[in-house]
Amino acid sequence: MTANIRKIIVQVDEIHLEMGQPVSPPTRRALAMAVIANPFAGVYQENLDELISMGEELGALLGKKCVEALGILPAQAQSYGKAAIVGEAGELEHAAAILHPKLGAPLRLAVEKGAALVPSSKKRGGLGTAIDVPLGHKDAAFVRSHFDAMEARVADAPRANEIVVAVVVTDSGRPLPRVGGLQIHEIRGEDGLR
Repeated sequence: MTANIRKIIVQVDEIHLEMGQPVSPPTRRALAMAVIANPFAGVYQENLDELISMGEELGALLGKKCVEALGILPAQAQSYGKAAIVGEAGELEHAAAILHPKLGAPLRLAVEKGAALVPSSKKRGGLGTAIDVPLGHKDAAFVRSHFDAMEARVADAPRANEIVVAVVVTDSGRPLPRVGGLQIHEIRGEDGLR
């Protein structure tokens, strides 16, 4: 089934200065969110395959929108993450279904490769509820410079019968990283860890 999308929001966060130090090139994170109708709002549904299919559709759409917003080639994407907020007439498992690993496959295509797990978070809330979208390097989970998050919020969502689905893609890690760990040039990208 195709997701019934009420609205899509795309934004880019670009950091040029951190603690008075120039960040060059700037670190950039793109957030794409879709506000969708929850077909199971107010009812218990044992089989959530419909939401899982919607997640797959949204992984492709939102991943592509993030890459386009950054103005980069898919191969230039460095980290990613996903999150969902379900409205009060839904249940947390609805957010989990949307964020099912089937969302990850088309997101990985949008960012070219993506050997690492896509970090995720989920919650229930009302209008304007914020959620942090956790981030990790797309090919190597042990790259500490890319452990980050970006806040996602829609002022008029989720309504009781809606779900906000968010994807973040970056073209860099945190600004001025210096806590060690695996470095970008050391990534093998074979097992999703290193």
